Amino acid sequence: MRSGDRIPDGVLKKIFPKKFNRATASETVYAQLKRMILSGRLKKGQRLMRGEIVQSLNVSEVVVSRAFSQLKKDGLVIIKGRVGSFVA
Repeated sequence: MRSGDRIPDGVLKKIFPKKFNRATASETVYAQLKRMILSGRLKKGQRLMRGEIVQSLNVSEVVVSRAFSQLKKDGLVIIKGRVGSFVA
């Protein structure tokens, strides 16, 4: 597909609204958590409680998991299996 053949985002959002809402939600949660970490509101070593984030931001666990994965890639979060997620 050539770049000129690309379907505009507005059209895709109308056709697949749930797909775009999920992506937007995980990006929003990622941005909020990143801002909180970089500002020092969330301290190094502090445990991030997925359940509390899900409830306070009214999003699904999948959305929070995606945000955590991106934060891990950025080196801002450490995820320890079966233990929890912590600010790096």
